[in-house]
Amino acid sequence: MRRQYWLFLVSLIIILGGLTGCASRLNSQKYVQETTPTLFFHGGGSSYHAEEHMAKAAKQVGVTHTIIRAMVDTQGHVRLVGKIKPGAINPIVEVNYANNKQMNYRTHGVWAINVVRALQKQYHFKVINMVGHSLGNISLIYYSLEAQKQQNLPKLRKQVDIAGHFAGLNFKQMPARVKQPAGLRLNAAGKPNKMNETYREMTQLRQTLPKNQIKVLNLYGNIGGHTDGTVPNVSTLSLKYLVKPRAKSYQEHEFTGKLARHSKLHENPAVDRVLIHFLWEK
Repeated sequence: MRRQYWLFLVSLIIILGGLTGCASRLNSQKYVQETTPTLFFHGGGSSYHAEEHMAKAAKQVGVTHTIIRAMVDTQGHVRLVGKIKPGAINPIVEVNYANNKQMNYRTHGVWAINVVRALQKQYHFKVINMVGHSLGNISLIYYSLEAQKQQNLPKLRKQVDIAGHFAGLNFKQMPARVKQPAGLRLNAAGKPNKMNETYREMTQLRQTLPKNQIKVLNLYGNIGGHTDGTVPNVSTLSLKYLVKPRAKSYQEHEFTGKLARHSKLHENPAVDRVLIHFLWEK
């Protein structure tokens, strides 16, 4: 009986070990096998921890083995934590801003450039993807605005915007330049009937975004009343007017239910599936 018990225990360990190995193995049949890094940018008042659920979801299904962090201090200096091995497949970079409440949108663009330059200096990447949630989307938009002024940056290939407040937020304490105008509406092209200062600045992308280069996916939650509970959908959907004329493609995807709330979208398995499909599926 004891011998049978030990044989059973050894067999169970071998089986579980095999299952663990399968779970950690890259799925080369389903996902692209490229060295392009994907950078995740968190929202206001948050940190890289908000990106961990999405990054781990990608790792668990076999997209990548490699997740590192880019720590950005209050002066915009970047420190990379972790290593990307030569030839690493689909590495993920979780970006962390020490000043997570910065409301100068141009500064977000400079910091995003600094992160990309730090990665470029160490790893010589030629192409990147970017993902932003909430205020993190400002890093994506202003990265593209800043990139036009610089040379030899990697090409941005895919961009995922989650719960972005492009046309502004309607919080009482918001400065006028970032506040959502009252009575905001969009036409069929996604153009707002009113524009605050920062949105007018963003419209430069309609002339400067690299033509037919970037595929854009715009994800948003609707818990009822056309809002994710923090950002009105009308503000999120105003991204269309900024990028569609020059983007290689532009898609929108709405999520509903409890996990469609603003602070839950980056922990939503349905968001994980759509994001993984867009970024990495063959």
